[in-house]
Amino acid sequence: MSTPTVREQFLVISALGANPMELTNVLCRASHENRCAVVTSRLTRHGECSALVLEISGSWDALARLEGSLPLLAKKHAFTVNVVRSAALENRPQALPYVAYVSSAYRPDIINELCQFFMDHQVELENLTCDTYQAPQTGGTMLNATFTVTLPAGTQISWLRDQFLDFADAMNLDALIEPWRPQNPM
Repeated sequence: MSTPTVREQFLVISALGANPMELTNVLCRASHENRCAVVTSRLTRHGECSALVLEISGSWDALARLEGSLPLLAKKHAFTVNVVRSAALENRPQALPYVAYVSSAYRPDIINELCQFFMDHQVELENLTCDTYQAPQTGGTMLNATFTVTLPAGTQISWLRDQFLDFADAMNLDALIEPWRPQNPM
């Protein structure tokens, strides 16, 4: 008979630093050394700065030790760190994951307008990636954005898709919304 596991708790660590490999290595090593586990991680580079977000699980005392060690590590390795206690995401078995792809000429209001559309339709944002680039043919600044969203249970999918496409047309966006699919289906 096995011993029941201690109820896991979570920390969300966000860190900014110049060296993405060192930043990731230092925080993952500290997690392991404090008997914690990395549940999810996201690293992105933004100019000369890298942003790392980690969700760490462990017992309350292991997380407390890790949390206490972070300010010294941040100072020693020249990165900034922010820590928040978190709970596991609640299961939403009736919610439907979808992905919205948007391409357009860049305007500063596009992302907030898209967020407002989704908020108005009670759609939850799970992940957002957007990049700008110079179009080689015209030299104009372009935007590509990918929104991973969760539709609430009972959403009339065809109606929401029509609303989204009408919204995109009115904003002069090239857009598509479709069901989310795993990258590596089993």
